[in-house]
Amino acid sequence: MTPLLLVPMLTVAEQLRQGREAMKLDIRQVAEATKLKSDQIRALEQGNYDYFTAAVYLRGSVRTYANLLKLDGAKLMAELDAELNSAKKFSDQGPAPARKKSGVDSLMLLLSRLNWGVASILIGLALLVLGANASYRAWKNRQASDPLQKLGAGMYQPAEAAGEILPLPTNISRRTP
Repeated sequence: MTPLLLVPMLTVAEQLRQGREAMKLDIRQVAEATKLKSDQIRALEQGNYDYFTAAVYLRGSVRTYANLLKLDGAKLMAELDAELNSAKKFSDQGPAPARKKSGVDSLMLLLSRLNWGVASILIGLALLVLGANASYRAWKNRQASDPLQKLGAGMYQPAEAAGEILPLPTNISRRTP
């Protein structure tokens, strides 16, 4: 009977590093291919998960790196979750505390659910009806009112003569017979 050798299970960081080395890539090449920073790649390969501010960034970086190395992403993500559950920073902290919703929150939710294509047509039609109603009322008021009502009592006053009419001559020379 052959002795059973127990091979220690590799961490996610070790699997990523070994995968990179097997493909003969350096960190700079991985950074260019994945659009990750070289510091992030080093942190992933060293298992320094505290470098990442949130678990979502860490998971996304590991998934991107694993896809480049053609590693089994689902298996690697399951192992990463197991490692993260043991880490204090990324352990599940439960749901975020609920905050009180204000009227603005409710209004924004309502507006986000609104079909703006239909709403803009309805708003346009409403404005058209209101404009037509206002125009009709203004026209009706003009028809019902007396146009001469605003004029005062009128008396004809002829324009003063400005040299258009010649005065009668008053100096008539007398003829002597």
